[in-house]
Amino acid sequence: MALINPHINFNGNAEEAFTFYQSVFGGEFSKIVRFKDIAGPHFPIDESEAEKIMHIALPIGKNYLMANDVPARMGRTNENEHRSKIAVNAESKEEALAIYNGLSVGGQIEIPMNEGPDGNYFAMFRDKYGIEWMVSFDPVA
Repeated sequence: MALINPHINFNGNAEEAFTFYQSVFGGEFSKIVRFKDIAGPHFPIDESEAEKIMHIALPIGKNYLMANDVPARMGRTNENEHRSKIAVNAESKEEALAIYNGLSVGGQIEIPMNEGPDGNYFAMFRDKYGIEWMVSFDPVA
């Protein structure tokens, strides 16, 4: 079956955000490519952007959370867009709580982690980098 891997655009703080995500999910980055690594006559990079992230990937289960910094010449990305959320389905209530407690630090809680009438746990929030998350655990699934 195909896997869906979320990809996030950042305005120069992708590495900082992914170090934070790594502290919550664990694991090692499978790939980090900086703009200086791909610079050349066909793809000139301003010196001020050489260390920014062109591609970073953090394995989470069988999937990857991926990102890049948007070069200044392409404009800024909207860090408060409301079109998408990253949904995380935890394997246990404890894992759901750990992910929620980790990712929501410094963020804005929309729906705090709560047990629903059917025994499901769910939370929705924006992390300190402006990324929207939904974390859930369904004991029946």
